Order: sequence, then C-alpha cells, then structure tokens
Amino acid sequence: MLRNYIKIAIRNLRKQRGFTFINIFGLAVGLACCLLITLYVIDELRFDRYHEKADRIYRIHTDIKFGGNDMHMAVSPDPMGPTLLKDYPQVENFVRLHGRGTWLVKRAGQLNSLRERDIIFADSTLFDVFTLPLVAGNPKRALVEPNTVVISESAAKRQFGNQNPMGQSLVFDNQLTCRVTGVMRDMPTNSHFRTDYFISMRSDNYEWGRWLSNNHHTYVLLKEGVDYRTFNQNFETIIQKYVGPQVVTFLGIAIKQLRQSGNRISYSLIPMTDIHLRSKQTIELAPNSDIQYVYVFSAVAVFILLIACINFMNLSTARSANRAKEVGVRKVLGSVQRQLIGQFMTESILMSILAMGLALVIVTLTVPFFNQISAKQLTIDSLFVPQFLPVLLILPLVVGLLAGSYPAFFLSSFRPISVLKGKVNLGLKSAGLRSGLVVFQFMMSVILIIGTMVVYRQINFIQTTKLGFKRDQVLTINEAYALDKQAQAFKEEILKLPGVVSGSLSSYLPVPSDRSDSPLFPEGQIDQAKAVSSQLWAVDHDYIPTLGMEMAQGRNFSREFGADSSAIILNETAVKIFGFKDPIGQRVARMLDDEGKVFKTYTVIGVVKNFHFESLRQNIGSVAFFMDPSRGAVSFRISSQDIPALVKQVEAKWRQMAPGMPFNYSFLEDSFDSMYRAEQRVGQIVLTFSVLAILIACLGLFGLAAFMAEQRTKEIGVRKVLGASATSIVGLLSKDFLKLVLIAILIATPIAWYGMNQWLEDFAYKIDVPWWVFAVAGVVAVVIAFVTVSFQSIKAALTNPVKSLRAE
Repeated sequence: MLRNYIKIAIRNLRKQRGFTFINIFGLAVGLACCLLITLYVIDELRFDRYHEKADRIYRIHTDIKFGGNDMHMAVSPDPMGPTLLKDYPQVENFVRLHGRGTWLVKRAGQLNSLRERDIIFADSTLFDVFTLPLVAGNPKRALVEPNTVVISESAAKRQFGNQNPMGQSLVFDNQLTCRVTGVMRDMPTNSHFRTDYFISMRSDNYEWGRWLSNNHHTYVLLKEGVDYRTFNQNFETIIQKYVGPQVVTFLGIAIKQLRQSGNRISYSLIPMTDIHLRSKQTIELAPNSDIQYVYVFSAVAVFILLIACINFMNLSTARSANRAKEVGVRKVLGSVQRQLIGQFMTESILMSILAMGLALVIVTLTVPFFNQISAKQLTIDSLFVPQFLPVLLILPLVVGLLAGSYPAFFLSSFRPISVLKGKVNLGLKSAGLRSGLVVFQFMMSVILIIGTMVVYRQINFIQTTKLGFKRDQVLTINEAYALDKQAQAFKEEILKLPGVVSGSLSSYLPVPSDRSDSPLFPEGQIDQAKAVSSQLWAVDHDYIPTLGMEMAQGRNFSREFGADSSAIILNETAVKIFGFKDPIGQRVARMLDDEGKVFKTYTVIGVVKNFHFESLRQNIGSVAFFMDPSRGAVSFRISSQDIPALVKQVEAKWRQMAPGMPFNYSFLEDSFDSMYRAEQRVGQIVLTFSVLAILIACLGLFGLAAFMAEQRTKEIGVRKVLGASATSIVGLLSKDFLKLVLIAILIATPIAWYGMNQWLEDFAYKIDVPWWVFAVAGVVAVVIAFVTVSFQSIKAALTNPVKSLRAE
C-alpha cells in the first residue's frame, strides 16, 4: 500500500510541477532558515562546554556600591581563590586569570615585534581546572616557575615558524622575558575568553593579598555534588573574616557601618557555562552575548517554520478543487477516508523530505554569508552530530505531518455525490481556519518589521547622539608605550605635519577599556561616607581640546599655571555626587597608597561637561582629570583631506622613533562603534530573516488568493457579463485579504511595542518608539499583501467570462 501511495504521489507531483516547485521551495526556505538559526543557537549554547569539568567550574563575581557608584564586576580580590581552597573543603581547586590586553611580542634577540591580543597571566593550576590540551610540555609544571609562558599552536607558528618553540624565549613589551614551557592546541571559538599566551602568574609584578582590590578573574572547581547556590552563603563569612579588617584599615570604619550608610560589598558564584549568555558584569575578558538573543532567534526559527507549514496548507487547499473529482471517483470505487488520508499525507511527507534536501543545499551555500553577518565560524557539520542527527531525520516527518494534516483531512472529507455533481462547498464559510493562518503569518511578519526598524533606529541613535566629545577625525596610535621616553617627542613631531590640528598624551580615551575606580575625598574629610568613587585619568594640557570636550565651569589646564600639577578637573557627575554648589576652588584628596596613609590634595579648577566613556547602556559615572605624564594613549585631531597619506607620514615617524615595533592605529569613531557590533549583527540577522519570513508569508497569501479566485470563477464571470470593470473585481477580491492583514497589524502592534520596549530597557540612553514605526510597518505589510494578491486578482479579472461560465 505504501509503495502505491508513493507511486501516485510522485505522479501527482510531476503532473503539477509549478505547484510542486512553489510548495517545496517555500517549505525549503523555511526549513533552511530554521536550520541556520539552529546552528547559531547550538553554537551559543555550547560555549565553554568543551571543558571536561565544565559543570563544576564557577567564576566569582563582585558587587560593590560605594561612593555613588554601583559596580557589578567579573573580577574579585586576588586572595579569594587561595582562601576558599584553604578554608572550605567543598572547593577542589581554583585558578586566577589576569587579562593584560595587547602586548608587543618578539623572539629574544630579534628586533621586530608582533602585536598580540588578549595576553593572560594564569596560575599554575590552569590545566587542572580547564581542559586545554598541550601538544608539548607538562601541564603540571608548565606555569609553576616565574617567567614562563604557554603558547598556542597558532602563536608558535607566528613566532617560530617551523622551529621547535620549547625552551626558547619571548620578550613582552621589551620588559618581560619568558621561556616557552608548553604549546597548547588553539582554544575553541566558543569560549567566553580566548588567548594565544598564558604567562605564569608568578611573573606578574603585583602586590598580593589585597582584599579591596578587584582585578583577578577567579574560577573555582567545586567537588562533585556541591550546590553553588548553597556555597554562596559562605561569602558572608569571608567578608567578615578577611574583607572587614582591610575595610577598617583602609577606610577607618567597620563593615557593618559601611552597610548602614547604604554601601555594600558582596560576592557570588556563576556557572562558567552561563557566563557567555547570562553575565552582565563589567571587566569581562571578552565581550559576551545575551540569552535574550537566543530566545528571540529561537522564536523566529519556530515562527518561520510555522509560516512555511501554513503556506503548505494554503497552497494544498488552493488546489483542492482540482483534486475534488479525484477524491469523489476514488470514494465511489471503494476507497475509505483512511486510505485517502494516507495518500495525501504520503504526498506531504514526500514533499517535506524533498524540501529538507533542498534546505540542506541552501544552508550549505548560505553559511559563509551567515557567518559574515553573525561573526561566527559555523559549519553545517554541527547538524550531523549524534545528538542532533535524530532531530534532522525526524524533522521532515514532523513538518510533513503538521503541514499536510489539514489538507489531508479537508480533501478526504468530500462527499462523492456532491463532488461529482460539482457541489463542493469551498467558499468563505469554510475559510475561517485558512484566514486565521494568514493573520498569524502577517502578524509575525509585522512584528519582525517593527523589531528591525526599532533595532536600526537605536543603533542610529547611538551613532548620532551627542557624546560630550567629538569622536570624528581623531587618530589614535595604539601601544604608544613602545615609544618609551620618546612619547612626548613623537607627539611634537606629528604636530608639525600639515593636517594635524592638536595632539594629546593620556592614560585613557573615552572608549571602554580596562579601568578601575578610586575614591576621592573632600579635603579634610577622609570618611568613606564622603568618598566619591571616580575614574582618575592622567591627561596633558591638550586633552580636552583634542577630544573636543566642553567646559561647564572654570578652565582647562594651562601651561601658564605651574600650580596645575596639583589641579584637578571634575565632570558634572562628580560635582553632583560631591554636592559642590560652587566647585571651583574646592579641594579634594586622592589616596596614593593601599593603606590609606598617603594622600595628595588637588584644587578643582574646572568642570567638564558630562561625556560618555562607556556604552550607552550605562549611566555616566564620575570622572576626574589630573596632570601627569602618561604614555597610555596618544591621539591627534586631524583635518587632512588625504587621510591615507597623513597616516603614512605618521607611520614613517613611528618607524624612526620606535624601530622594530608594529605600527597600529585606529580612529576613535571606529573604536566607539565597535561596542555596538553585537546590536548591529542582531539587526542584520533580524532584517535578513524578516525579509525571508515576509517572502514565505507572501507565498501563503498567494496560495490563498489563488484558492479564492478559483472558487469565485463563476461569480467573476457573471459580474463581468453584467458590466463590472476589471478594477472593481480586483478590489472585490483584494479587500477580504486586506482585512486579514489589518487584523494582523492590530494584533502585532501591542506585542511588538512590549517586546521592543523590553529590549530597550538594557540601554540607559535609548529612543522612544514613535507611533510612525508601527504605521510604516503596517503600510509595508499592506502594500506587500496587496501586490501579492493583486497578481491573482488581476489574472481572474482579465479572464474571459465566456470561458469562466462555460467551465461552470
């Protein structure tokens, strides 16, 4: 019987090639979208799961409210890991990581350096906690000694070519020389941090034992069966026993009084497998993603697949009149409804299997493009892993059953006598379900259109909003510390070049980087309740004009005032937190040691207007500028019309003054925009799938329009004979569909409004979703629907009425 079903199914599919192609193609596009998103979601959910002990590894987070700042950090004090291992038997091991950003690295004895990113100091327990296989070296001993380094296979190739790197030396920033004691396999891309260099933590020139200094990413390995939520309760004991005494020494106040004044210090564990999607802490080793995007894309995949299945139903039903007589004849000849259902379900599953094959071809061809917009390295091989292969095999059967169920039961229910007499009721009264399905399709399409518009408007708002500084035409030379004592001379040489307006040497620029807050105190009031936790940036006289910042009060640093070495400039947020009504002339103190015994007092000479130095997701914090020699960043405001030529001139000066050091530059505008690449990628992905969802929905609407035009053939013929124009008939056939689209818009609008406002909650500075976004989305949906329907409507309206009535 099954063989007979398949033979008849193939015969029918060949007979109706156009219908078969449209149906299979629509279903294939829907399945391809679903599979692409599945690849993305699988990759996101697999982050850090390659570690053998991943389910027992946790990172310690620190939450501090102090001096007007509320900080949620991915780092913790350096004694935390050793103390937990010593005091709590539930802890099996720990490892600390200290990210040190970009370094200039070269082989010992060579002149030329390579710019290497994300170099990390690590404890010798690194390989006991994480699964990082070594291809050379002993993981138990590799990082035990100071001045040793483990490098990846890629780094070994870059630095040593085909030579054996073991035992050879690398020089970091012309300061630290390390011997290579291990070569590890390249870390997988689905890791919440990646590096090609792990330097022994004992090489780090750091003063250990500071409970109030949070700058280490600490991971603990808990023993089997230990619940991390229960273990979190132990951190209160840690605070009372270890943190409290240093709070007294540092601030002269007990931890209880600290909390009573509204401040707090707390620690907690987060599963390592949750970091990539659920951590919203600052000072991460690398940017994370968001679980919301996984939910959103998963929902989009399901909706697109449902839209494709709905299309299949509508297109199959649209051809029902052509199959009605077949059903009638087969019933007269003895076929029962069960057999007819089996026949139609066989056809549906066969088309679903063919669609799955085509979908896999589409995915194979489009994965490289999808990788470009999603910044991933996905391969179709991930779909054929043992865990997912059963799903891949069952999916076309499920889709075939789902998509073919309604047409099968619908077609097999025809009464043979009525069918053979031409009295089959396929009109509007039986179209409720099909109409509801079209409403669902366009509801989802409108939601996707609105979501895409809001995402792009927020990104545009970020890119065009006033930041408090001028980010355009600012050239930044990275790794300026390679200039050593010639940094100021380099700046002066570049200022002589035509097209260079001004330049500045500073510790930081207003883009996210690894920074830490320090307390400032009103003079004579070294009291934690009076402290203002603030960013402290070392700058020169030219920093504010080079960055295009504006003064709200007072003046900038000036070479005419020698006392400016003891002057300070606050931003408006700092002034507000201090409570200064007249800030000019006020004096504030900065702590210079870790014991709270040595202070330097500054006089406030100016207030700079607030400027954004973090993501627009965060409110503007407190910042203070003070004069101090710094080689952290060198930046130049330029006005040249030929920027490439100017960059070449700057590079030539660099080569003269920093021979062997790689020249690396960027523009401040690009550095700022890089913070929002995740949102830009999400916008591109949503836009792509929105277009595909609308395309698939239009196929469904096309099918329903064909169905309705086919059922009203006689009515159209009569109307034309009685004098109806083609325009009036087009309007007649189109209005019912436009009603469905309008209903979809009404349902979609509040859903989209709620969803997008929830997404915007992540931003401290955001757009208000204007009413016209919903209006535009509605108009777009109506226009698309009308164009789709009008093709069938015009075709029906232009049909010769004589043929229509003769056919009846």
